[in-house]
Amino acid sequence: MDVQTKAGINHLFILAQAALESGWGERAPGNMFFGVKASKSTPAGKKQLLITSEVFSDARQGYRFPEVLSITRRADGKYLYRVKDWFRKYDTPEESFSDHADFFFANKRYAEALKVKDDPYRFADAIAKAGYATATNYAGTLKAVIRTIEKNV
Repeated sequence: MDVQTKAGINHLFILAQAALESGWGERAPGNMFFGVKASKSTPAGKKQLLITSEVFSDARQGYRFPEVLSITRRADGKYLYRVKDWFRKYDTPEESFSDHADFFFANKRYAEALKVKDDPYRFADAIAKAGYATATNYAGTLKAVIRTIEKNV
């Protein structure tokens, strides 16, 4: 059963977020297409330590990560962190897509977003507002990818 049918999340959103988070499938180590972070309860065999970038409003967030590689102040006054952090790892791409949908339903902070899951643009705004990513224009970037996919289907 495909994720849209199972979870009701619009397929354009799912494809766009997978494209954005994996560089159009070029960077999906451990079949990780969505950049879902591992939790403390994630089994060792289902997580991987990867380099990522995060944006915060101050330079005191290093405690959040296993390793901080660099912190750079940006022109807008925010800080770009290059860090190593734990991400989920999957046996298959299908497992990644299914877990991604389950992730939204398992986290209460996405309850409002799920009310608009059938609209890829509103869902992108809602998950960004709920804190899916630290990138400052995450929703805008995601919506641009949705538009690109719409033009090519």
